[in-house]
Amino acid sequence: MLERGFVDPALDDASAAELEERARLIRGAILTMTTLAASGHPGGSMSSLEIYLTLYHCANLDPTRPRWEGRDRIVVSHGHTSPGVYCALADAGFFSLEDAVAHFRQAGSVFEGHVERSVPGVEWGTGNLGQGLSAGVGFALAARLTGRDYRTFVAMSDGEQHKGQVAEARRLAVKEGLSDLTVLVDCNGIQISGHTKDIMPVDIAAAFAADGWGVLHVDGHDVRAVYAAIAEALGDTSRPVAVIARTIIGKGVSFMEDEAEFHGRGLTTEEYDRAVAELGVSSTLESARERRGGVTLTPALHRRPRDWALDTATPRTYTREKDTDNRSAWGSALVDLAEANPDTPMAVLDCDLAASVKTGGFALARPAGFVQCGVGEHNAAAVAGALSVADVLTFFSDFGVFGIDEVYNQQRLNDINEASVKLAVTHCGLDVGEDGKTHQCLDYVGALRTMFGWKIIVPADPNQTDRAVRAVAGVAGCVAIAMGRSKLPVILASGGSPLFGDGYTFEYGRATWAREGADGVIMTMGTVAGAAVDASDLLAEHGISVGVCIVSAPLALDGEAMERAAAAPWILVAEDHGWRTGLWASVAEWATLEGVAVKAVPHGVDGYQSSGDARDLLTRVGLDAVSIAARARTLATGSA
Repeated sequence: MLERGFVDPALDDASAAELEERARLIRGAILTMTTLAASGHPGGSMSSLEIYLTLYHCANLDPTRPRWEGRDRIVVSHGHTSPGVYCALADAGFFSLEDAVAHFRQAGSVFEGHVERSVPGVEWGTGNLGQGLSAGVGFALAARLTGRDYRTFVAMSDGEQHKGQVAEARRLAVKEGLSDLTVLVDCNGIQISGHTKDIMPVDIAAAFAADGWGVLHVDGHDVRAVYAAIAEALGDTSRPVAVIARTIIGKGVSFMEDEAEFHGRGLTTEEYDRAVAELGVSSTLESARERRGGVTLTPALHRRPRDWALDTATPRTYTREKDTDNRSAWGSALVDLAEANPDTPMAVLDCDLAASVKTGGFALARPAGFVQCGVGEHNAAAVAGALSVADVLTFFSDFGVFGIDEVYNQQRLNDINEASVKLAVTHCGLDVGEDGKTHQCLDYVGALRTMFGWKIIVPADPNQTDRAVRAVAGVAGCVAIAMGRSKLPVILASGGSPLFGDGYTFEYGRATWAREGADGVIMTMGTVAGAAVDASDLLAEHGISVGVCIVSAPLALDGEAMERAAAAPWILVAEDHGWRTGLWASVAEWATLEGVAVKAVPHGVDGYQSSGDARDLLTRVGLDAVSIAARARTLATGSA
């Protein structure tokens, strides 16, 4: 086989013949694994096979070091073709072919139905179509920011090309000049329901060309042509290139070719026998079945997100002299981090909202790391995920309704892929103000509650925001910081100094007691925390003693603080969030799991509100200081 890296312009005859023979044998393996599992996607795996074999045998990879930093990145966007991917990886030496065939789609096996990062050689878990090119853009951007000399390849299907996220990624790749990014599109003309031209026709070549890509056309089953096209694409240093490969679904088995039925089903035993005979390969179905009764020998390859050793710089302390919005405190802390860590690769992704989400300062401090994605949130979220696993400290900032709600699926995939995105969302809750219902993100905690790896921080004022940003920047894993829009008074301790000022250190999951009190407790977070403190002070003037516990991590409640709060006669949970899925839900969950009897009273948002000044909106739903105090007084006095 030729030297890896596509350094030669063409395949020699011996290498071409070897790959062709491997393709014939591997088609048999694809049919064995999908027949044995009685499910899977053999058709597309067979149409993409020459692409996979050429990439995994000829790209700059080291099968003995699947996470080698200098490796080329290969992303498979049509993750349902996992049988072809696994077989090609095994053939290239990443793991045992027999192991992949026998344990495909088996509970507990690493060889899942769609490609996952836990498989050696797989860079990004896909399956939700339309994600792969965004991930490829992220890896290509990471090469630039880290100074690593690798290329990025993205294999795609034709059926996903009409998705909007693909267009977002195409345009960003050209805008950023990612000439080391090459796409190979398997154009077999078939998807689940029939021919692509009947379901949703797309002129794929024209779409790439219109966005500024170079476009090449090849026979996708001719390994010489595929190799030559990739080599030519890599030689074009002016733009990214798309290779449009004409293929046949089910290639090599006459009754499977060009039949949509075989997009997503394995063969019957009788069909399998006919197919392997036609391919001229031996049946391995029974030996694979016997092996399936054992255990998978290929372990999952997990990569723990890195902890960054950062200089967090000197925190800024805000005072009551001037109200400041949390989003401005986030933007200033971000600039401090960028300036204090000049050798740390950093990226900030923005979706045409820099002035609102306060990332403009970073753009001036680190222009190379500022990635303007335009109004393309789905792409931006996925690009951020890939960047974050490629050793780039990655931030994505957006409005809450866009950065969480609109891209819920992309953030879920970031979670699955063990990404490490730092998501800074502003304009959360009713504090979005005049923008109205469409922009009221009232589930910023609730949405992330449904995932398994995301953390969320809801800071109470600019000082807590400043310290939270500095603390979590270096923490591994995906973390969201949810902020409002309005300028807020700095919260003061009972002695009159800033509660989260000098001497305060942010710790994820640690609550802060702003006021002491024996008659009850107001538990709160975020925008309304200051109003809750003011409510306690108002009540104190009337002889009612109410404590205030400020929670910054509603998905990781402070056990000690909860035990203390639970000892009070009641807990009033005040939050600028839908009360069923926010902080109140966490308090109720804690009480249930701990078996503690707690009178936890919800005092949040119970529906979308109108446009208006944020203070007026919060007053209308009872989240101003006077209304919170009135509700607490009712609880304290037992009045109706």
